[in-house]
Amino acid sequence: MRAACVQLSVRECDVGDNKRRALQLSSDVADIGADIIVLPELFLTGFCYDLKPESIPYPSLMSFRALSLDSGAILVGSIMASSDRGPINMGFCMAGAETGFYCKTHPFGDEKKHFIPGEIIAPVKVGGLSIGLEICYDIRFPEVARKLCASGADLLVTIAQFPAERIHHWRALVTARAIENQIHHIACNASGSAGGSSMIVGPAGEVLAEAGVEECVITADLDLDERDRVRRAITCWEDRRPELY
Repeated sequence: MRAACVQLSVRECDVGDNKRRALQLSSDVADIGADIIVLPELFLTGFCYDLKPESIPYPSLMSFRALSLDSGAILVGSIMASSDRGPINMGFCMAGAETGFYCKTHPFGDEKKHFIPGEIIAPVKVGGLSIGLEICYDIRFPEVARKLCASGADLLVTIAQFPAERIHHWRALVTARAIENQIHHIACNASGSAGGSSMIVGPAGEVLAEAGVEECVITADLDLDERDRVRRAITCWEDRRPELY
């Protein structure tokens, strides 16, 4: 499968322009055969807490749903959404009319005043894939990725607005989550006010594609069977002792 990260420069509160550029870049990469297209965290709004969180049927996503239906690609991102418990940073995985959701488990810093943390960590199953989705600060907690992988994720996806001053942490964490779980990891960061450096990493820790700091798209072709080959070659997944840790 062909994976793509749309490293968007997210302009806070400028929903119209963010949507226009995200849709154009996503359409362009769908035209060259991307099977999964990953957008950054809160790619439409940034952390614009003055905006009202969306409710079902999430009208801002209608154009992206149409793109997914037309192209057959899975789209991944997050939006500010309302829930029964309050506002959430809601990740989505969309395969045409089929959509699954994940609520960010670990709001960071000022987010804690505005978003309710998620209470469920499980892969999102759409389009014949089991996607282990995590959002930004979640990547600092290896238990999240481990639980997703132990629950049968086919690949990990992290969406973020990770700051430039800690981008060396981002690169290390993205690679570590792939190596320790022996799984492909698509990690899409924003550019602009965030630090860029989106990455697509293989199950043995090889960097298949990496962005710089500017708005761009990166792609890589993934063989999902490689996960099982890597786990057979170095058997740390089989040798885990979950009864102890």
